[in-house]
Amino acid sequence: MLDSILFILSTTLMYSAPLIFAAIGGVLSENTGVVNIGLEGMMAFGAFVGAATTSLCGNPWIGLGAAGMAGLLLALLHAWASIHMAANQVVSGIAINFLGTGLSVFACRILFEGSTMTPPIPLENKIPPLFFGQYATVYLALGLVFFTHIFLYKTIWGPRWRAVGEHPKAAESVGINVYQIRYLAVLASGFCAGLGGASLSIAVVSSFRPTLIAGQGFIALAAVIFGRWRPMGAMWAALLFGASQALVVFVGGQAAIEISSQILSMLPYLLTLLILVFMNKKSAAPKANGISYQRN
Repeated sequence: MLDSILFILSTTLMYSAPLIFAAIGGVLSENTGVVNIGLEGMMAFGAFVGAATTSLCGNPWIGLGAAGMAGLLLALLHAWASIHMAANQVVSGIAINFLGTGLSVFACRILFEGSTMTPPIPLENKIPPLFFGQYATVYLALGLVFFTHIFLYKTIWGPRWRAVGEHPKAAESVGINVYQIRYLAVLASGFCAGLGGASLSIAVVSSFRPTLIAGQGFIALAAVIFGRWRPMGAMWAALLFGASQALVVFVGGQAAIEISSQILSMLPYLLTLLILVFMNKKSAAPKANGISYQRN
């Protein structure tokens, strides 16, 4: 019994780390008023670049940094479209999802002789485990949560970011550069999403494949809403979704429990849908979230 509980807890942390990275990215972006539905595509591109860089250079930390920059580059496109050009943020995010996923497969075919998968990363080139056998990315994700919480609620810059998401005109009237803060927030969001994708491809799975992300970015968005746009809340929501995935793995490995694997694979997404339905009326997004801002 104890072994089963420890297995579920360990697996929960492992699967929660990518969600935490992406969810914190969503928190940073949406607190300044920019909806980032493109987290899925940024995670996918980050997962590919991270795995490909690690395979080619043999250093997982370089791969992790490259993955963050890959997500940032896609985020730059989203920022330019939704902030500078005042385009619809949802449509821009959807386009980023298609672009990130398609670009990953296209680049993979070019670099790896037509294959849609990167070569398996050797054990010595993976992100190393630290305390209690957990990958270093787990501790990086948890550290990012506390850093973001301190930044948003304990520093002089945090209120400025949140003011931009609540009332950008009032923020600009007191000298806050709305465009600059929104750009920084979206770029940080993409960087975090890229790290989330790489934490899957480098640490957990040890390779990139087209179905690797498979909705993780959208689950991270649900974690942002469930967590009420706060770093700590998003972390707990991501842990809940990670626990559902861990439960799927655990139940799937029990010969005595006969449940269809297709039904089990639906559990995290069904939980996401149920949470969004029941949390919809209780959640209050930043007032300017999703609304384009244009200077007079």
